[in-house]
Amino acid sequence: MTLSLSGVHTFHGVDVDFAYLVPSGGIVALDGISMAVLKKLEQTSLTKEALVEQMVISGYSAEAAAESIDELESVRAIQVGASIYEPSQPLPDEFPLQSIVLNVTNQCNLSCSYCYEFGEDKIATPEGKKKFMDMETAKASVDYLFNESGDRASVHITFFGGETLMNFPLMKQVVAYARQEAEERGRNVEFSLTTNATLLSTTIVEFLAENGVGVTVSMDGTKEMQDKFRIFANGNGSYDIIRPKVQELIAKHTNRPVGARVTMTSGAMDVRKIYQHLKHELGFHEVAFAPVTTSPDRLYSIGEPGMDSVLRQFSELADEYLEHALRGEHHGFSNVSDTLAELHQGVNKALPCGAGLGMVGVGPSGDIAPCHRFVDSDEHVMGHITTGIDKEKRADFLGRGNIDTKYDCHTCWARPLCAGGCHHEAYVRYGDTGHANLHYCDWIRSWTNKCLEIYGAIAEKNPSFLQHFAERKAA
Repeated sequence: MTLSLSGVHTFHGVDVDFAYLVPSGGIVALDGISMAVLKKLEQTSLTKEALVEQMVISGYSAEAAAESIDELESVRAIQVGASIYEPSQPLPDEFPLQSIVLNVTNQCNLSCSYCYEFGEDKIATPEGKKKFMDMETAKASVDYLFNESGDRASVHITFFGGETLMNFPLMKQVVAYARQEAEERGRNVEFSLTTNATLLSTTIVEFLAENGVGVTVSMDGTKEMQDKFRIFANGNGSYDIIRPKVQELIAKHTNRPVGARVTMTSGAMDVRKIYQHLKHELGFHEVAFAPVTTSPDRLYSIGEPGMDSVLRQFSELADEYLEHALRGEHHGFSNVSDTLAELHQGVNKALPCGAGLGMVGVGPSGDIAPCHRFVDSDEHVMGHITTGIDKEKRADFLGRGNIDTKYDCHTCWARPLCAGGCHHEAYVRYGDTGHANLHYCDWIRSWTNKCLEIYGAIAEKNPSFLQHFAERKAA
């Protein structure tokens, strides 16, 4: 019987070679002979005897070669016979909720042309539906979260929109109600929100700080970049409005980190400049970047050459992250931190995220969607907050999005972290939530390899830094 590679990706971290083990999502350090064995099997399958012979020719002892082969086989880096795709473990019939996203309004005071809710590629159908969530629906949503969360000690509520703060009075009521319910049930509840920051006020900032509400601000960078697409209905930019509000938020909200989320478009691709401005000039704790979700023919879409440029800049910023990590210092490039957290936790996904499983979105009308991005889309309604989830609809959504059905992904070494990519991105680009995001494949592999190299370097040079990721949410 011949030996062959079994879903393994090798990479280099400073002075050490490593192997990323696709079947398990694990990472192991390699000595010289182990690396030599894997490199030989990259070229051709061999019997164990022939492989030992090749290692002897390369200068290793037969005993050391046999031991290395056995070790690699035990961690499933190599296997007897040809490598085949291993189906993921079946999902449980019942999966407790971890978080719920309350789209407290489907209205917004900005008119961002690339908006996935209101822009050219929108899938929402809010016509004839409630524009603002009321307290009755919000209470039912909180109750649903607690009732469907099983024995989880802690649950999470995220406030979303439209522009979340357009329904701030409701949000205050929800925080009070959820806290009371959590106390009565002997549970813990945490809160977060995403906002465009235009409606922030001293009163709101103080409430967020006093109640420990995590805040993410949607902001695209400098004034020039922000005002390119994040505009009001009259065409005026939003930067000058939000800058002083953001600075007050960061100054006063010190009990939880305030982060920025950047939507990269053709008009906002200077990653280093954006990061420098948001992190060091405005003072955000972390900055996360995401390419705009859109059809490829939109003017603001980032084409392949643009994504290549983004990858180069991501890599440069990742190198800077590594320098900080080796000194034990916080950097703030969320895209690296999030990936390192998943690697450290050994994440091996059957689904791209928790949408429809551990997380759901609820619209102002009470309709349940897989996540906030599908709220108010008639095609993607999975139930109502008063009657619960339609299990057949959820099973169809999760089945379509499962990595087992994405045959293009089965030979990809990066699939444990990607699982084919975002359901919403797939729907906008291909019209099918279960379609693999093939337009990002090479990009994802390159970026994942870069993060693996950083992880390996930290593991070798400053392993205590990895403790930061032990509790960090991976998804």
